[in-house]
Amino acid sequence: MALRVLFALLPVLSCGFLGWATMLRLAVVTRKPRDWWLLGLNCVLSVGWIALIGADPTPETNGWQGNTGAFGVIITGFVTCVYFLVADIQHHAGRPAAPAAAWYPAQPAPYVPQQPQRPAYGYPPAQQQTPTPTPGPAPAPAPGPANPPRIGQVRAELDELSELLRKQTPHPQNPNPNPNPNAPGNDGEGQAR
Repeated sequence: MALRVLFALLPVLSCGFLGWATMLRLAVVTRKPRDWWLLGLNCVLSVGWIALIGADPTPETNGWQGNTGAFGVIITGFVTCVYFLVADIQHHAGRPAAPAAAWYPAQPAPYVPQQPQRPAYGYPPAQQQTPTPTPGPAPAPAPGPANPPRIGQVRAELDELSELLRKQTPHPQNPNPNPNPNAPGNDGEGQAR
């Protein structure tokens, strides 16, 4: 979009003198013979208008040659700007949405070898069951165990952990767990200062 704006404004901002650059961009992008011919015509007209301005014999270049050349340069720049916008928008509107995707072949999915399933911590290994057709309207789901074995194991581990923590915490009868009687912080016990 920024290039489109830049090349559209180039002939206007240069008073038509750089209209050939805009047409060159359009011809390179569209690659149509018509745009190449219009680029050549734009160059010939620009040189012709500048030559006509230079051929004006008046000291301030305000004779009919200078006025006609200046008017021709401005009109050529304006027409170039409008044509560029119309042709560039039509060219990009007719283009497929993702042309770059056609350049790259589709990548195959990476091969991932199947590994045998190991049982997870505390879980029994999963067994594959093949569904067997049952005669009747609909198969009823098999009832699961009332207490999964994992919950019992977690309870046992939590009980063991809480017992370990009880053994490590100080008892309320001994508020000072420091066994050294000479250590600071013992109230009145130990050596005098």
